[in-house]
Amino acid sequence: MKMMKIAALLAASAVAAPVAAQDLHFPMLNYRTGPYAPGGIPFADGYQDYLTLINERDGGIGGLPIRTTECETAYNTERGVECYESVRGDNPLVIQPLSTGITYQLIPRVTADGIPLHTMGYGRTSAMEGETFPWVFNYPANYWDGASVAINHLLAQNDGSLDGKKIVLVYHNSAYGREPIRTLEILSERLGFEFLPIAVDHPGQEQGSQWLQIRRERPDYVLMWGWGVMNAVAIQEAANIRFPMDHFIGIWWSGSENDVLPVGAGADGYTALTFHGVGTDYPVYSDIQEYVVGRGLAAGAGDQIGSAVYSRGLYAAMLAVEAARTAQELAGHAQITPAEMRAGMEALSISEERLTELGLPGFSAPFDVSCQNHGGSGAAMLQQWDADTQSWSLISDWIEADRELIGELAAEDASVFAQENNITPGCL
Repeated sequence: MKMMKIAALLAASAVAAPVAAQDLHFPMLNYRTGPYAPGGIPFADGYQDYLTLINERDGGIGGLPIRTTECETAYNTERGVECYESVRGDNPLVIQPLSTGITYQLIPRVTADGIPLHTMGYGRTSAMEGETFPWVFNYPANYWDGASVAINHLLAQNDGSLDGKKIVLVYHNSAYGREPIRTLEILSERLGFEFLPIAVDHPGQEQGSQWLQIRRERPDYVLMWGWGVMNAVAIQEAANIRFPMDHFIGIWWSGSENDVLPVGAGADGYTALTFHGVGTDYPVYSDIQEYVVGRGLAAGAGDQIGSAVYSRGLYAAMLAVEAARTAQELAGHAQITPAEMRAGMEALSISEERLTELGLPGFSAPFDVSCQNHGGSGAAMLQQWDADTQSWSLISDWIEADRELIGELAAEDASVFAQENNITPGCL
């Protein structure tokens, strides 16, 4: 009789045991503090708000809620690695480090751990070679694409010839800032322009000597690979020496409101690359107002909505969600693993039709991912700042990068990486 009671209690406790929660984990490696917070905050807000929208409006992805965890890196590589270590055992579907320095440290780790890494528009450019970097994705464009698009834009502005022109690159003296140098060196040899790289040390608040040099050199154009406080300082210094702003082109990480607003009227006409649309004239923003802002769920202070880097964070989250949908379809179930997420990322297809369905018509250039190409289309546009209206506007159509050249350089770099790390390239 006593044994029967014990068995009954055990059965009851078994029935009452909580079922393990099912969700889709999207960790966020953010930096809301430090000199790079002006870029980190809007990206993090856009990323989180889009994931909140998917939960609130759609009930998650495939019926499963999205769970986000946030870890502050302060754009510090060591802290970024610590953040990764803190989440890697919690079924993270994709890591987005938002830092080239952190990316370089995480590539071998995610490869060993089998966790996808998405470095959208930053990181190691040769990771576009998917057979060598099967766990790393940098779609829709990379830094070498950005350099090529900038030069192609300047070619169009100069009747197809840059022969005899002088182009300066002002760059953040880090792995990030140095990424485009080799591409620009090769393009200068091929196209006949003089190329002069000028470094700016972290965090970039002191640039007087660099801009005195630029004033002496009298370049035709200045390109900038900057981030955080460095951008606004550079634009102010350019205004101080009366450098024409429409001859000053920043990479997409040097094209936010936080970069130009501190300069006031002096920033008028400044241009930057972008691989997505600008402003809030997209249906998805109405949904964010209804389901996120209207319910008191906006990330951060809620004051970044529609800004350039907020839109980029939103775009990164959208691509992660679409990859997860694709992964669920391929796997045949909703509770996907990191390995299944990787397969979804590699099969991702972003069409204009799908963008329209998502409330983002014309927001990005359509692209497909494959085993061979983890880098997307490589296309970008030019945006220009209007100091009177305090807004960005697009001033070009999509400009293609020289993917033949970039593919050659990426294949060469990937081959060296494979040899150094005893990797036999191939599709998983």
